[in-house]
Parts: sequence; structure tokens; C-alpha cells
Amino acid sequence: MIATLLRIGRINLRRDRAAQIMVFAVPIAFFSIFAMIFGGRSGGLAAPRFPMAVVDEDRSDASRDLIAALRLESDLTVRESVAVAVPGGGAPGAPRPLDRAAATRMVHDGELPVAIILPPGWHTSQSGIGGGRMRVQVLSDPAEPMARGAVIGLLQRAGARRMIRSLVPSSRADSTDDQFGLPVPAQVFDVAGPERRDSRRMIAYYAAAIAAMFLLFSSSSGGGTLLDEQDSSTLERLLNTGLGMTRVLAGKWLHIMLLGVLQVTVMFTWGMIVFHLDLIHHLAGFAIMTVCSAAAAAAFGLLLASACRTRQQLQGISTIVILSMSAVGGSMAPRFIMSPAMQKAGVFTFNAWALEGYLKVFWYEKPIASLAPQVGVLLGLTAIFLILTRWLARRWESV
Repeated sequence: MIATLLRIGRINLRRDRAAQIMVFAVPIAFFSIFAMIFGGRSGGLAAPRFPMAVVDEDRSDASRDLIAALRLESDLTVRESVAVAVPGGGAPGAPRPLDRAAATRMVHDGELPVAIILPPGWHTSQSGIGGGRMRVQVLSDPAEPMARGAVIGLLQRAGARRMIRSLVPSSRADSTDDQFGLPVPAQVFDVAGPERRDSRRMIAYYAAAIAAMFLLFSSSSGGGTLLDEQDSSTLERLLNTGLGMTRVLAGKWLHIMLLGVLQVTVMFTWGMIVFHLDLIHHLAGFAIMTVCSAAAAAAFGLLLASACRTRQQLQGISTIVILSMSAVGGSMAPRFIMSPAMQKAGVFTFNAWALEGYLKVFWYEKPIASLAPQVGVLLGLTAIFLILTRWLARRWESV
């Protein structure tokens, strides 16, 4: 009897493609994705490179030597200059060295996660390791604490290399400086100010990350009603009334989109009531991003449903596709900790564009016009998904 039950189970598994995907494909896919995200060099993949700006106000041999040591760090991408804008929209002029104001603006606006400033006279206080030494100033975006920690650590390693080459004397054990053991003492400044450090901003980040992922799941489930109506012959009866496949899909898309808007609104409203998320002051940007994100997610859900033959097949395929997109796109782990290749791959996901737009609204508090790239991509994806869905849906018209 047990052998018979085992044989029945084996036959059912062989016939159930969705179960095969969940049992074998999903674990392998997620193992591979997270190995590429967190495996770093151990997996033979390039580790993430942290971009940073350097402002040399000291302009000494010591400061230039430290910057040269930073450039040798394979985990850093050092930027020391900025292109000069030309009036009238012409080609940028010759780059000029970064100054404090430009570096602060770049970090504040999210262009770079970290900038370091070597203040005037820094080299004169570096004769030893101990109290009284002038500190390097680190301008940090609190949205990316891992980048800040990595840059400070690599700054110490670069400073140690410089000291070894320069044969700088060792530390004084009686120093009262709380960083007396560090080759390059540093002081961190949050360029966004005290308000940016408010935990409500982080709640907005997590809400956006989760909203993007569950928009896809709910849209996939909503698109699956096409397959349910196919099985019950409801879809065939609708088409026989002369309604037309285009209008059926339009109605489905509009319903799923409005449901997605309601879903995200409820989530953010809950965050506002329970976790004091600042939704009221960001309503315009929130509304734009939510409508565009829901529109793209709804179109994607219909595309998945149109490409599948059964609801069971849709569940298996949508699970692996949506979870993979969410992992690569930043809904499960911040993209800046990923390798350069993984960060580039994230650009091809819905999650990355939706999350970036929400961050502009809630974290960086940028004007509505700055959402143009994210809105443009999401609306473009909506159009592409709907066109492909309509093309695939021809099979129902031929029945």
C-alpha cells in the first residue's frame, strides 16, 4: 500500500508543473540570487563598489597621498571633480574639482551616499596617532548606512597603507582621543539634518519596498481571474456578446489597477496612523507614484495570466518571477549592497523604479518634476505589458 501511495505521489508530481517549479526551481533561483547579492568575492563575483566624493581642502602632499591610497581600494569609486554646466544647454565644459558645497549637495540629493572632506591644515596634525589630530569630515546620507560604514572602514585601511609607506610613528597609549587607534580619525555629519534621521522616513522606505512586491502578487492574482473565467466558460460567453477582447482586458486592467491603488493607500495610511509616517505632506508625490506603480503592476499581472494556460501554472510562474524581481529590485535587500552587475540587473525590474520614486518622495523630498524618469519608465512598462497581453489574448478569440 505504501509503495502504491508513493507511486501515486510521484505521478502527480510529474504531471504538476507548478509543483515542480515550487519544489525545485524556486529554491535554486533564490539561492542563486542571494548568493550573487551577498556572496561577494567568495562566489567569484565582483563585490559592490561604493561611490564616494572627495574634497581636498588641505591640498598637501599628505592629502594627495591619502586620496591616491583611496583610489587603490578596489571597493571604492572615488570622484574628485564635477562637470561644469554650460548656459544654454550646451555640452558640459571641462571638469573642476569638487568643493564642499557641491559634495554636500550630491549627498543630500542622493547622487552619492558618502563624501569625505580633508579640511585645511589636516596634514599638520597627522604627525602621530593620538589626541589632538584633526579629523576627516564624512558627509553621509542616512538612507545608506552600510555605504557609510564601508567607506569609513576603507578610509582607515587606506590611511594605514599611507602610514606604512611614510613610516609614521605608532600610537600613543595614553591618548584621550576616542579614535586614538585609528589611522584617520573621522567625524560623521548627517547632511540631511535631524529631521531626515526620523525613523518615520525608514518606515516609508519599508512600506514602499513591501508595497511594490505585494502589488505584483495581488495583480497576478487579479489577472488569474481570466483563467478562472476561461475554465468556467464565462470568458467565452462575454466574447459572444460582442464585448470584444480589448474591452474585456481594459476592464480587467482598470479594476486591478484601482484595487492596487487602494491596497497601497491602505498600507501607507496604516503606517501614518500607527507608525506616524508623514503621508500628509507628501500626498501629491505619493498619489503619482501609486497610480503609476499600480498601473504597471496591473498590466504585468494580466501579461502573466495571458501567458499561462491554467491558474496552477500561473501561481508557480508568478511566484518565482515576482520573488526574483523583488530580490533583485531592492524589495528584499537594498540595491547599494549588491555587486555592480546585480545593481544593473535591478534596473530591468518594476520594483527598482517604483521604489526609487517613493524614495524621492519620502526620503529625499524632491519636487514632483524629479519623478519624471520613474513615471516615464512605469508608464512605458504599462504600455508594453498591455500590448503584449493583447497579442497573447488572441488565443481566446479563436476558441
